[in-house]
Amino acid sequence: MRDYLIRGTALDQKVRIFGVRATEIVAELQRRHDTWPTATAALGRAVAAGLMMGAMLKDEQKLTIQIKGNGPLGQIVVDANAKGEVRGYVDNPHVDLPPNEQGKLDVKGAVGTEGALYIIKDLGLKEPYRGSIPIISGELGEDFTYYFAKSEQTPSAVAVGVLVNPDGSVRAAGGFILQLLPGLSDEEISDMERRLANLRPVTEMLDSGMSLEEIISEVVDDVKVGETMDAIFRCQCSDERVERTLISMGREELENLAGEDEPVEVVCHFCNEKYLFEKEDLQRIIEQLNQDE
Repeated sequence: MRDYLIRGTALDQKVRIFGVRATEIVAELQRRHDTWPTATAALGRAVAAGLMMGAMLKDEQKLTIQIKGNGPLGQIVVDANAKGEVRGYVDNPHVDLPPNEQGKLDVKGAVGTEGALYIIKDLGLKEPYRGSIPIISGELGEDFTYYFAKSEQTPSAVAVGVLVNPDGSVRAAGGFILQLLPGLSDEEISDMERRLANLRPVTEMLDSGMSLEEIISEVVDDVKVGETMDAIFRCQCSDERVERTLISMGREELENLAGEDEPVEVVCHFCNEKYLFEKEDLQRIIEQLNQDE
């Protein structure tokens, strides 16, 4: 089944809904970065949230999520945009902790319970929007819920999850975000809270074959999907972009690199793609710099 995003409304447009299936994307990131199970779960949860937050943007807008906790994972970084495209990495992919008290992957222990979650949005303005909140949980779903409440003043329910097979492969990944808009009655809010408290894990429902619409309908009635789009892994790195990075280092540093016997290898953080520049490539870049001056 393909990965996809939905956005729409429920309860007569008093609830805004977002949902994502990201199983293939998280599997691709697991393969590229060789993440171990707990790291896979943490990165996958952040990626699911990033995809849905990207779906809240318009046109060419994009955002970056940075999660800097005090756990062994180090930093988690996710880039997403309004087109359903996402990429991401974790500083220390080889983190796998013993199960937590519930017998689940210990994402909280891997992320840490101190630190901060940062959201940087490029909205096409002179300066990007920057929001941040302290990490309050480390489980990430609760942290994103807190972010929406504190930084965007939007009461929300965020559920994100990743189901990892015993061999470390990804079995299911995704989640949903429900945002409460003005006009909801106390009874409607209480009903949603009750249903959320009794909800099965989102990955269990995805693994059983339920659609995103069916999963969200477990929490709120009258779900109306306004848009469905593909969700895909896509990195913006390329030979040209890497070459521009080398040029930014300056002629002196490039000449030092060209003077060494070994080729220069540049690795993209986001996709782990390797770019090799031989001595002849570096000489060509240096000559181009000389011609441009």
